[in-house]
Amino acid sequence: MRERSGAASVHMIVILVPVLFGLMGFALDLGRMYLVRGELQAAANSMALAAAAKLIGTDASTDAATTAAQLTLNDTNGYANRYDFAGLKLGETTGSLSSTVSDPGFFSTMADATAADSTSGSVAGSAAKYARVQITAEAPLVFWSFLPIATDRKATIAAAAVAGVSAPLCVACGIQPMAIAARDTSDTVDFGYTTATRYTFAFSCTGNPTPTGLAGATSVVTYLVLDRLDPNPTAFTDEQSQLFRIGANGLPGNATESLACFTINNTETIWATAIPGACSAASPPSDVFSMLCGVTTRFESSLPAACSNIPDVDTLSTLYAPDSDVSDITDYTQYLGNGRRVITVPIVDALSSAGSMTVLGFRQFLIEPDPNGVDITPADRFGRFAAMYLGSVMPLRQGRFSGCTQTSGPGKVVLHQ
Repeated sequence: MRERSGAASVHMIVILVPVLFGLMGFALDLGRMYLVRGELQAAANSMALAAAAKLIGTDASTDAATTAAQLTLNDTNGYANRYDFAGLKLGETTGSLSSTVSDPGFFSTMADATAADSTSGSVAGSAAKYARVQITAEAPLVFWSFLPIATDRKATIAAAAVAGVSAPLCVACGIQPMAIAARDTSDTVDFGYTTATRYTFAFSCTGNPTPTGLAGATSVVTYLVLDRLDPNPTAFTDEQSQLFRIGANGLPGNATESLACFTINNTETIWATAIPGACSAASPPSDVFSMLCGVTTRFESSLPAACSNIPDVDTLSTLYAPDSDVSDITDYTQYLGNGRRVITVPIVDALSSAGSMTVLGFRQFLIEPDPNGVDITPADRFGRFAAMYLGSVMPLRQGRFSGCTQTSGPGKVVLHQ
């Protein structure tokens, strides 16, 4: 009996060992396919997000979005999207394995972008708000290749991603702390401003003569600078340097949200030293001047000589490149720039230099060059510059949705699928 039992055990081992090794092999192949699937999904996500960030409501934006997506495949610096343990570059054929990356498709609605038939409803140019990317790649198989369904020792895996603008933000970060008043508080879409109309922004002042409009922008919009002074900056500690940075690129990132962002329905007060003076003064307050020197970097790399007294300005000015399109624009859809000239500002219920103001929403303008040929004149006595009202065309760098109910306003780029 013992001999028979031993023989049976040997027979079972002989039978089970190949089965166990086969199951382990199938598990390894399955795990590898899941790994490749994850790598492809991560690549599709990054491509879709990169493309969607370039959809700023212009005719050229889809071309810029396609270029941005393709850059994620550029291996010049060794950071291209890869798969199969990061050993194979996407979009190429390596040995017997190949992968295909389609150019992004663009859509005006999320429903079209996420539809099963992603080719229908595609758009180009200014109407595009969502980008869809599809990737297919072949994953190598070892043990599954013994099955009839995988005799070529590979399996095709696909991934897709859709990214685009989110719902309107309640908290907007990285924007300009230049408050303007709603012209019509009952108009929750544009607050009384007219799309494609050019306005003259002028810093608030008292008395006469009141600011007049610049050429081609006769309607004057008065603004105040809201308080976002960082009391404990890690770099460029001087107040004028902080204002220069804000003018150049909006509020810088900060671990304290209240220093980097604005929230709808919150109350705000003016920057303590940016107090409106007499309209008869020969120059704007120094804080406004420093901020407008920063705005100048959106147009040119060389600053006006008057800006040279701002601390660290030589270093600061090298951090910000001019917009790629600094021409006078009458039709925003024809704008060819990278968005540097687009500013997002808080809309408040009413301007107040002595009390508080309630933030109603955020809207966007395109800064225009001055009609006298000088891109921006920081020393203008009224702190003026021209800007075209856009509404909500460009996604913001960062923000949150919680805390309010909004049906209009700028969003940020998020994944939708």
